[in-house]
Amino acid sequence: MADAAIIPDEAEVRARWGAFAWTEENERKAKEVLARYPKGREQSGSIPLLDLAQRQVGAETQTQGWLPVPVIEYVARYIGVPYMRVYEVATFYTMFNLAPVGRYHVQVCGTTPCMLRGSDDVFAACKNKGLIKGKTTPDGLFTLTEVECMGNCASAPMVQVNDDNYEDLDYDRTVAILEALERGETPKPGTQEPGRHTVEPKGGATSLTAMVAENHDYRGEWGNTAQGADA
Repeated sequence: MADAAIIPDEAEVRARWGAFAWTEENERKAKEVLARYPKGREQSGSIPLLDLAQRQVGAETQTQGWLPVPVIEYVARYIGVPYMRVYEVATFYTMFNLAPVGRYHVQVCGTTPCMLRGSDDVFAACKNKGLIKGKTTPDGLFTLTEVECMGNCASAPMVQVNDDNYEDLDYDRTVAILEALERGETPKPGTQEPGRHTVEPKGGATSLTAMVAENHDYRGEWGNTAQGADA
């Protein structure tokens, strides 16, 4: 189950983030976001604006970013709605961090498909690298969180690190990814299974095989099949 964040001390947070405002570049992006919605529907921009704010906090702190309460208040004022209308969005979606996280936010899926495919080994690899669920490592590098399904069931078990997904993991592959991040490297995202491109069967394609090498048009073949069945 996803872990509930403990919101940091308000006085300290306000001292650090009370004067939050968009950077010049993010001001331009925020205006682009609001331009997508009709007048009076600015609240529809809550999710992209909260994401933009979290990324700005991340850039300032050299982490994945999080949403201090004053920053959420700023977004609410920016779109002209009560604070609670934006706060309830921030607390509903786990893509938003309500407490500080490390440079790399390691989110391990523990839902049934990943659990059956070995997410316990992924957690063990994280634990043996010093990561503790719900905590940030003393060097500020990693935060470990258990999350619910992130839609990579066909290539389970998987981990999301900041914006990248890593799939088809086991103990050793997880350790290799964490050690690469420690060295400042960027591991190849996606499946870690040699020879596998996305989520096609490990033994190779078993259907729509003509699509492997090119964008094959099957419509004529399907039409002939249908006509044969009618006959």
